[in-house]
Amino acid sequence: MTGMMAGWEMPGPVRVISLIQRVSEAQVTVDGAVTGRIGRGLLVLLAVQPNDDPSTVTRMAERVIGYRIFPDDQDRMNKSLADEGLELLVVPQFTLAADTRKGMRPSFTRAAPPDKGRAYFGHFVEECAKSLPMVETGVFGADMKVSLVNDGPVTFWLEA
Repeated sequence: MTGMMAGWEMPGPVRVISLIQRVSEAQVTVDGAVTGRIGRGLLVLLAVQPNDDPSTVTRMAERVIGYRIFPDDQDRMNKSLADEGLELLVVPQFTLAADTRKGMRPSFTRAAPPDKGRAYFGHFVEECAKSLPMVETGVFGADMKVSLVNDGPVTFWLEA
């Protein structure tokens, strides 16, 4: 059975990936200079893959903005970034797309080429900025240092 194994169906191709973390604060620096800093909100590590297109990136932005992981009055995860008007820090991270199934070294063939990754990272940021009061970023292709205070801890892996 192709794609099936004891009732398990192989998922379709993974598209744009976001590792989102609810934070009380986060920042990214490049060569000792802060390039993005937020207070309460989300830190998003974003990876674009070869099969992505503008619609998958837009869909991921919608999911990140609307994902309900902030507490309501009953302390249930029922509020989104947009509901609360919180801040967003987006950091490009192609390593999330690594193929780690074999060997002792990751393969990055699942990551989009740099030009495509850079363009779609920019598209994601633009889409988020339409709905949020503050969107900060890391620097595509740079050696970045990311620091955060994970609130919860709350971390989710989203795929579009």
